Amino acid sequence: MAPSLRLEKVTPDNVVPACRLRVRPDQEHLVSPVAQSLAEAYAQPELAWPRLIYDGERLVGFVMAFLKVHFDDDPADTYRYGLWRLNVSADGQGRGYGRFAVESVCEEIRRRGQSRAYVLFVPGEGGPEGFYRRLGFELTGERVEEQVVAALPLA
Repeated sequence: MAPSLRLEKVTPDNVVPACRLRVRPDQEHLVSPVAQSLAEAYAQPELAWPRLIYDGERLVGFVMAFLKVHFDDDPADTYRYGLWRLNVSADGQGRGYGRFAVESVCEEIRRRGQSRAYVLFVPGEGGPEGFYRRLGFELTGERVEEQVVAALPLA
């Protein structure tokens, strides 16, 4: 991975460019816009971990993890950590930015003492299932609204 790749917090200086970030038009129905994700992060700061993906000085994507989310009301269920959103700019796809973001989120989850990462995504043609499976995620059989859940054991 290029040493110039890094995650940065969202700040007053980069929030407007972040909100302008766009995925490919054929992917817009699969992932919420960055502005919506940031609004959700603002409304749930105890859960959301939003970060911008930079390659050098160039903003190339957005990733948001969920940390301590409960999927249902079953008290026996454990808290889960994982990837909530991933938006890579239309012109930045296929360059390893998404992989870098997922690996960075997994590193943060490991740092917090967890041994499994989850991802939620909209299934279907043109969706990210193949991408996540190539990274080692496996479907759990669960659904959260219209999204499927996949998990990755963290070594």
